[in-house]
This record gives sequence, structure tokens and C-alpha cells, in this order.
Amino acid sequence: MIKNIFILIACFCIYTKSSAQIENLIVEKYYISDSLDASDTIGGYLEPGSVTYRIYIDLKQGSVLKKIYGDARHLLKFESTENIFNNKADGQTFGKDFSRNRLGENTVALDSWLTLGQTTRIAAKTYFGVSKPNDRDGSMIGGVHNDGGSAEVPGGLISNANPDAGIPVTVADGMDTMNSVPGSWADVGILDAVSGVDSSVFGSVKTGRSFISNNASLQNSGVTGVNPDSNQILIAQITTKGELSFSVNVEIEEQAVPFPVLVKYVAELAPGEVNSDTLKLSPYLKYPAACGCTDPAFLEFNPAYPCSNSDSCKTLIVYGCMDTSACNYDPAVNFHIQDLCCYPGKCNDRDLGVVCPALSTERILISKTMVFPNPVLNLLNLKWNEQEEMNEQIEILNVLGEIVYEKNVLCSKGSQELKLDVSMLEARFYFLRMISSEKSETIQFIKK
Repeated sequence: MIKNIFILIACFCIYTKSSAQIENLIVEKYYISDSLDASDTIGGYLEPGSVTYRIYIDLKQGSVLKKIYGDARHLLKFESTENIFNNKADGQTFGKDFSRNRLGENTVALDSWLTLGQTTRIAAKTYFGVSKPNDRDGSMIGGVHNDGGSAEVPGGLISNANPDAGIPVTVADGMDTMNSVPGSWADVGILDAVSGVDSSVFGSVKTGRSFISNNASLQNSGVTGVNPDSNQILIAQITTKGELSFSVNVEIEEQAVPFPVLVKYVAELAPGEVNSDTLKLSPYLKYPAACGCTDPAFLEFNPAYPCSNSDSCKTLIVYGCMDTSACNYDPAVNFHIQDLCCYPGKCNDRDLGVVCPALSTERILISKTMVFPNPVLNLLNLKWNEQEEMNEQIEILNVLGEIVYEKNVLCSKGSQELKLDVSMLEARFYFLRMISSEKSETIQFIKK
């Protein structure tokens, strides 16, 4: 039975990641603009210090991204505290529409756009987004690959090697090819249905700081990451000098038997919605992420948090019995486990004389042993008297009746004092047992 109690406690303490297909969200600093980039007037003024971000959805191996969207109950939002940059000469709304040759002109490669993986095309080759550290085929962007813009800057634009953006784009451009190319592209609520003009922040018609919609989507036949093992799929590139935030919803094709299934993952559940087989909340779809307590040793623990904030972990879990009718009821406990409760004749195969000494039939001699402070943080002080010289066995047991500390003390006749270092013990309820040839005494104490 004690083994079963251990398993029960382990179930509360260990969090196994759910079966959700979204494993992470990656916001990469792709490039940081400088004064040379700002010299161009063809593509529009790009303020020095503007950051080009790339946003990747990290899926489990085998999962396929089909769609990003906003609907009546789930908002699609990309927002910055400053204007979002769009190249006014050759910018595009969707990454798939870029011609490779155009990416060498002025600041076109820093345009803001949406995508499902695809970034550009040239002849028979189609390129897809991949994080710069995982890009193994060099670069076609910036520096000698750039025309220098309106000022015809020698050496080209987009050549800044600011270390805050990691690997320079002139070394790794974050693009590579794949064998499988998606088709059946479709979009809603971004381009004008009649004119095809994009008046959102992803177009060059007007300048703005946000795209917010309850009726917008971009979809295709399905795409995976360039590296199928890591399966990281690019969904947007956004350039701004402000602080970026966004909230997205995605549709994913998950592998299942006998057939794949489509599941929608949302940044927030609408009122009345709950997680189901086809609709699931993912904390990774909102940026910046809401961090919280991810330590299962605390009551504030919530596995839904995508990042940890240690300040959110405030109340350490103390397992034990909260039943006031049990002989081992402990007011310090804040997480009740019924199998830890002991009653006359029932103590889950544990020693009732240890857990509840008042119910024991053993001969227990009451002495004037003092145990302080109680609760204790580091040092537990013991004071008692011995009638004659003898060996005293001192044990500390947890609520399962297991010995977690023991010490043998040779006592002389008379007054005794002993300090026990209990700093290594977890914060919870314990029993101190003193055993000699003459007596057996159990005292309860709490470790803070």
C-alpha cells in the first residue's frame, strides 16, 4: 500500500506534456536596420534600428499546418507600438508571391508579410522559411546580393551585422528548398475582394501599427517545416521599431488512425468554449507569452503556461491528511491525499504507533523532551533528561512512515541537548522518534 501511495503522490508531482501538436512558438530577430538602409527612398523610409522579426510555429513531427485565421470568436491580431514597415515599391502581402530577383532590390527583403512556410520562388525552385541557425545553404540576401537602393550604396543594403540579430543575413538568409510544395492557396479578409488591393499593414497603400480581424485567413494544401524533425513553419515576417505583439489561430492536420484529423488551435477560448478533440487552447499562440508558475511543487502550478515566472510560485505544496477526524490530521497540509489519513485499525499498512502514537498499544513513557522551534527552518533543538547512561536512537520519519534521517547518540545521565540540521528536508509534516531500551517516544514537527 505504501508503494501505491508513492505512485499517487508522483501523479500529482509530475506533469507530462499534453498531446497538443504545437510545441513552441519562435520569434526570431532576423535583421536590425541601420543608417545605410535608411538612405533608400525607393522602398520608403526605413527607420534605423527597426527590427525584422520572423515568427515560426513549432509543430510535432508529422503535423501539417493548413491555415492561420481569425473568426467571429477568435481574433487574429498583429500589432506594434510603432508603424509596421512595408516596402512601397515591390512589397507583397504574402511571402509566396515574392520573385527571387526582387529580393535583391533596395529594402524589399525586409518587407512585412504573411505566409504558410513559403518565402519566394525562382524558376523551378521554391523557398521556405527556416531559422538562420538551421539554414545550411548560405545566403542570397543583402550585401553583394543587394543593388544598394536609391543611393546605390557600395556593397549593398541589408548588410548590418548587429550581433543582437544573431547570424548576419548575408551569411544565412533563412530560406531553403523542400521537395513538397503546397498548392491551393486561398486568402480571406486581407486583400479587397474586387480590386485585390491590400489596405492592411501588410500592404503599401497605408501605414499603420496593427492588423486586427475577426474575418481573415490564409490557407493552402498544407505545409511542414524545412526540417521535418523540428517541423518549424514560418507564418509571418514583420519589420517595426516598436514592441511587437500578436495573437493567432491555426488549423493543423494531425496524424491519426485510420485517417488524419483537422484540429483548430486558438490563442484564447471564447466564452462557453472548452477544449475538445477538434478545438484546443494553445498558450503558444499569443505573444508576448503570459508566464506563470511551471513548478509542480507549488499550488500555483499550471502546465498551460509556456514560460516560467518564479515569482508566481508562492505556495509550496504540503501533502498529507486534512481530515479532522483522522488521528494524523495536519493543519499545515494544503493538499489532501486520503490514503495518507490514519484511523484506529486502518493506516494503509503503516506503523500506527509511529503515525499516531496516542493510539499505539506499545509502552510509551512520557518524558519532558522539548523540541523547538516548531515549525523549524534549519536547526531543530532537542532537550531531555536521561535517568542513566544509554544509547538513544533518533529518527525522523515522513508521513509515509519512512525514515528520512537517523542518528545514534550516546547519552550520559542527566540533562541532554542536541541540535539536528533539518535544512535538507522538504517543507512538510514529520515525526521525530526517540528509541532506547527504556522508552519509545514520537513527537510531531513541521519543516518550513
